[in-house]
Amino acid sequence: MVLALDAENEKLRVAMQTLKEMIFGKRSERLAAIVAEQLAVELDDLATGVIPPAPANDDVPATKPAGKPRKKARRNIGALPKHLPRCEQVLEPDATACPCCQGVLHPIGEDVSEVLDVIPAILRVLRTIRPKYGCRGCTDGVVQAKVLPRLIEGGMASTALVTHVVVSKFAWYLPLYRQVQILAGQGIHLDRATLAGWVKRAAWWLKSLYELQLRTIQASPRLFCDETPMPVLDPGRHRTRTCQFWAHAMDDRPWDGPSPPAVAYVFTDGRGTEEIARQLTSFSGILQVDGYAAYKALARGHGGAIQLAFCLAHARRKFVEVYKTMQSPFAHV
Repeated sequence: MVLALDAENEKLRVAMQTLKEMIFGKRSERLAAIVAEQLAVELDDLATGVIPPAPANDDVPATKPAGKPRKKARRNIGALPKHLPRCEQVLEPDATACPCCQGVLHPIGEDVSEVLDVIPAILRVLRTIRPKYGCRGCTDGVVQAKVLPRLIEGGMASTALVTHVVVSKFAWYLPLYRQVQILAGQGIHLDRATLAGWVKRAAWWLKSLYELQLRTIQASPRLFCDETPMPVLDPGRHRTRTCQFWAHAMDDRPWDGPSPPAVAYVFTDGRGTEEIARQLTSFSGILQVDGYAAYKALARGHGGAIQLAFCLAHARRKFVEVYKTMQSPFAHV
């Protein structure tokens, strides 16, 4: 009996530890909901899962607890957006003569209904004609309009088409090879490398705007910064290598501050202190970050010009680690 109780106790202890790590671990935001009072209640049957079982009939509260009001569904019922252009079509009856006396009928009212319509994208060839005008009295009086600037000089694509390709790829996540297939369905056969060249050219034109946006964000007195891994193809090694995307963001909307919401991303090969130090050479103010050690080294290297504001979710994990190792009642509370 003692051995059986010890085995059962060990099984329950392991299950309890696993459950606490699932709820309060590094993936707590996605694995499970946080239980009130940090699992200070008894768990009758751990085999049922992370979510506690429903209470018995006699445990149901008399009144429903007040919660957040349910958001109203965002649907267009009976009214379509007013900013959309209206295209009217009038349906006249086959005959406008009275069936009784053959007199002329007069309008006495109308029924109006609206439906949402779409015009599919149309590929067209834009011909630009620049007439030349010359003087009959001399040989030097030739006048002609200047050539309109284009995104790709001498190319076959207009600025609108290049913009459509870029927006479809980065805003609507439509890969270039699928766009090539869509164009082929309309009789336009292009290579994916051609579209990639258009995207590269558009990125060259937008580089100055990106740099201005990044400088504007870093000029804010409050800055949020975080990094995320980004796998990049490495053809020489026949596999991917892990690089980083650093996000620089500002947003004062929660407290009606002056800074507008904005975010810019910086690509680097690694996530060391030198990478983030090169990005924030001229920044001074409050930097909101997680518990990554590179940010602490960055703050020490700037001589107090950067003050770190740590994330509370990451700070809670430190208390969880202290409680796991020392069983501190202060960390548990």
